[in-house]
Amino acid sequence: MNKLSLQDLIARLEKELYRLNYTEQTIKYYRRMWRHIVTFFENEGVDHFTEEVGMRWLDEQYNFFELEKAGKLTQSIINTFRVVRMLGDFQQHGSILRRYYKQQDLLKSGEFEELLQRYACYCQRKEYSKVTQNHYRKISEKCLSYLESHDISHVTDISAKHLAGYINTLLGYTYKTVELHLCALRSFLRDLYTYELHPQDLAETLPAIKARKQNRIPSVWTPEHVTKLLDVIDRGNPAGKRDYAMILLVARLGLRTMDIKHLKLDNLKWRENRIELMQSKTSRALSLPLLPDVGWAIIDYLKNGRPKVESPYVFLRHLAPLEPFSDEDRRHQIVVKYMRLAKIPLSPQKKKGMHSLRHTLASRLLEENTPLSVISDILGHVSSDSTAVYLKVDVDRLRECALNPEGVFE
Repeated sequence: MNKLSLQDLIARLEKELYRLNYTEQTIKYYRRMWRHIVTFFENEGVDHFTEEVGMRWLDEQYNFFELEKAGKLTQSIINTFRVVRMLGDFQQHGSILRRYYKQQDLLKSGEFEELLQRYACYCQRKEYSKVTQNHYRKISEKCLSYLESHDISHVTDISAKHLAGYINTLLGYTYKTVELHLCALRSFLRDLYTYELHPQDLAETLPAIKARKQNRIPSVWTPEHVTKLLDVIDRGNPAGKRDYAMILLVARLGLRTMDIKHLKLDNLKWRENRIELMQSKTSRALSLPLLPDVGWAIIDYLKNGRPKVESPYVFLRHLAPLEPFSDEDRRHQIVVKYMRLAKIPLSPQKKKGMHSLRHTLASRLLEENTPLSVISDILGHVSSDSTAVYLKVDVDRLRECALNPEGVFE
């Protein structure tokens, strides 16, 4: 693909868009953007596509980099940015990796569709958590879709070389994302081999990641920034009441975002002042105290903010359809919105989603000399090893772990 001229690359990409059933209206939009890009490349005297030149066009057209730094990119500019990235993806991997159309079915091969359905049943039999089942199925579907784009439509034709090509598309992603993809693919490939759907155990050909999650330093907030974030939320409107209660559940109780979205009215045990639920990630029961500020925030939302619709879920969308948030909605954008309103610095080195508030609670509990086992129970960790990662953000506690070299070698 790298040797193709820009015009030939675009022609092949358009053919792939049709194969994936993009609408004619969407393809017309891409054609219009491609014409502008081709004109720019011709003026630059460049025959082949490079993302560097593509991004230069984007910056000259929209002042992209300055707007991105200021957090003022419009949806229109973001859509144009995706056009450039799609060209780069297709040139490098011969496949469309970032999919922006709304349809859910990525696969065209009937054999692969049956394979995916069969694997979903396998995950259920293995009693993976619902979250894990969802992740594993989607990752397997993306991999199979990638194989289809390279004219692979039969399971026995899948080779280690094809899988290596897919894994190369993950370059640049975070360690956690790559680890999740590899775990999912190993599970999927072992299922194929165990039930003799493929003659080779391709799971053994996947690379191992040397890094461990203990190598990652969690992103944490200062107490002042958490207070500023909560204070800036407009609790005078329904959406503000909802956002305040959801963020408070993370910041004060450390609930995972998925569990907050799945929280039901009958999980709130008002007489006992407790929240009792089954965790999505671990499928284990969790019981936490319903702290007064959290409880009153939820009551305020239920009485004065929540849409008047029949639903067992506590938190709902406030725009049609009035239903619970989807599993894909990470609520990251809502935290960023309030960070900007509170004028809290947005550092590219630190995560800014709901999970960073969960990290912050764990670190604060550690500073208060709360035992790791207790923090583990609060966060719903299966093992205290998962909780031990927070030791890295507490320098004073790390100093307590330091060894005396003289004592070691005596």
